[in-house]
Order: sequence, then structure tokens, then C-alpha cells
Amino acid sequence: MGKKGHLFIISAPSGAGKSTILMAILKEDPALRYSISCTTRPPRDNERDGVDYYFISDAAFLKKIDSGELAEWAEVHGHLYGTPARFLDDGLHLGDDILFDIDVEGARKLYAKYPEATLVFIAPPSMEELRRRLAERGTDSAEAIEERLKNAKAEMAEAHWFHYVMVNDDLAQAVSELKAVIEKVRLHE
Repeated sequence: MGKKGHLFIISAPSGAGKSTILMAILKEDPALRYSISCTTRPPRDNERDGVDYYFISDAAFLKKIDSGELAEWAEVHGHLYGTPARFLDDGLHLGDDILFDIDVEGARKLYAKYPEATLVFIAPPSMEELRRRLAERGTDSAEAIEERLKNAKAEMAEAHWFHYVMVNDDLAQAVSELKAVIEKVRLHE
């Protein structure tokens, strides 16, 4: 049997640039598979079902919980998010390296089940910059932005238990740093 795959679990506050960094990594490293989460959140204008998320109803999500189809799940910003367990287990068995874009609570749950995973936290350069990025996205109300900033403070307080912490103040540098982490882990497997 070949090598077992590896999980790279990436967390960051909403607006820290995590998704942009991960898309750049995935474009450059075709050996990585992206874990597509299920969510009850409605899609944003640029998001596609089955590519960015599996957009499902609350009832369908609850059915997945009840049937044990999710490796982890959580409520985040008023919506449910979860990771399909079969994708994970099949991918690891096939030797695939899997990249996660997940909140801190989900990262903690996945790490409890997959302690060999590598955890990376991406922080914004400052709360002021995070506020600017969230407002610039134009997808959230002022109240939602305030809620995301409150959640960001709590998430950043959890960064200490991640294996790596990066600050995304320069996109090219952040992409380079995450690539270096992935390469380092692959070399030591």
C-alpha cells in the first residue's frame, strides 16, 4: 500500500484572506485535494454549488448529522457547516493530501479525530485591516461585520494551539509561507 494522505487544516477569521490563499495554493499544487464543506448558508454571487460548498437545506444538513455522514459540523455566523466524512476517509486511504478551509471550532473537532493533521492559522495584520476587508467585500451588513469582528477576536485567541501561525499582510508572501509548510510536512512523512 502507498503512503497515507495528509490533512492540512487551515483556519482564519472571516476576511483574513484564507480562501484567496488556498485557491492560489490549489492552482499551483494539483496533488492537493480541496475539502468541500456542506453549508446551509446561501451562496454568495461568485460561489458555485459543488465547487465552493455543497449548499443544502437545514433539513438535509440535519439528516447528514443524524446518519453520521459528517466528520465534524458546527454552527458559524448563524449557519451550519460540516465536512463529509466519506470524502476524507476515502481520500486519506488513497494517499491524497487534503486541504481544509474551516473555522477554529471545526479545526479542533477534526484534529481530535485526525491528530496527525497539520494545523495552520492565518491572522489578519490588524483588526482595522480586517474591518476594511470585510467592508470591502460588500457581502455583509454593518451588524454582520461587527459580529464577524467579535468572532475574529475569539478565533485569534485560539491561534496558540495551531502548529503554524501566519499573518496575511502580503498575499504572495502568505501563499509562499503556506506552500513551505506543506512541502516541509511532505518531506517528513
